[in-house]
Amino acid sequence: MRRQRRTEPAELVVDKVILETPEDTMAFGRALGAVLRAGDLVLLDGPLGAGKTTLTRGIADGLGVGGRVSSPTFVLARVHAAGAAGVPLIHVDAYRLGGDLTQLDDLDLDTDLESSAVVVEWGEGSAERLSEDHLVVRLTRRDDDTRTVVLEPHGSWTDRVDELQAA
Repeated sequence: MRRQRRTEPAELVVDKVILETPEDTMAFGRALGAVLRAGDLVLLDGPLGAGKTTLTRGIADGLGVGGRVSSPTFVLARVHAAGAAGVPLIHVDAYRLGGDLTQLDDLDLDTDLESSAVVVEWGEGSAERLSEDHLVVRLTRRDDDTRTVVLEPHGSWTDRVDELQAA
């Protein structure tokens, strides 16, 4: 796992991480899960096969939640009970919503966000309205099967990205 850091023109701090193996993706997810707390919103962006669900499995491990973590494509959201960290994980797959905000509202995530960490695959463009404090994690898959992760922190996450690097 390799890291690079740059500052965008709008003073948005962007971290770039290279994940060479699926195990690196899980380890990065564990590190992210270890710093998540109730009220945190993480949006995962990337094409099919980029590693969003693998990353979420790592996040679940980092939070200490139990049970199988799989893509909630057909049920839209799965709730994983709190584990060692005391924070439940809500894993949402917004792919089928196609930007339909009513269906997202029906999930009542704004209420759940107060007591849980919420990870939304395909959520950019709709789910960020749940909180101005959110972390966008952009995953891309290279031809050599490595993944590139770009972190885009918003709100309080601009200060918290350093927590992730220390984890």
